[in-house]
Amino acid sequence: MMNAKIQDAINAQINAELWSAYLYLSMSADFAAKGYPGFANWMMVQFKEEQDHAMKFLNYIIQRNGVVELKPIDKVQKSWKSALDAYKDTLAHENVVTGLINNLFKIATEENDFATQSFLKWYIDEQVEEEENAQNLIDALTLIGDNGYGLYMLDKELAARVYVPLATTSSTAAV
Repeated sequence: MMNAKIQDAINAQINAELWSAYLYLSMSADFAAKGYPGFANWMMVQFKEEQDHAMKFLNYIIQRNGVVELKPIDKVQKSWKSALDAYKDTLAHENVVTGLINNLFKIATEENDFATQSFLKWYIDEQVEEEENAQNLIDALTLIGDNGYGLYMLDKELAARVYVPLATTSSTAAV
């Protein structure tokens, strides 16, 4: 049976991952409305990845004979002044998620839950990648500034990003 403290923390993380998905969906819609299909695509891929992350946590609780408790998702911002502002918000948000994941690992360590520690290592590595991706786009957008051609070229590059589904189920998970 899953430790109650860890189960509660992972259920909270599921909500955080779904909120993240909702945030990136909002960013995608904002970019699409402003005529940036590549930026919209990049955020849509993020949306789908965050859903995968939530499902991976959900399946882990089920796999450990725990109880999933889904909670309401809070409202998210709906527009940003610029692509740079959106990616600065993305990095700030990913920094928060990193803190949440680190706290989960701390709880798992305090509770001597080695299986959960092992499970969380993937998320720790994933957060390094998420922060790096956001920072790289901030750096590119800072260099581009208000150059329309530069924004156009970056938008074209981001349109090529493809969603690769994460294997979120295991042979023992019900979902």
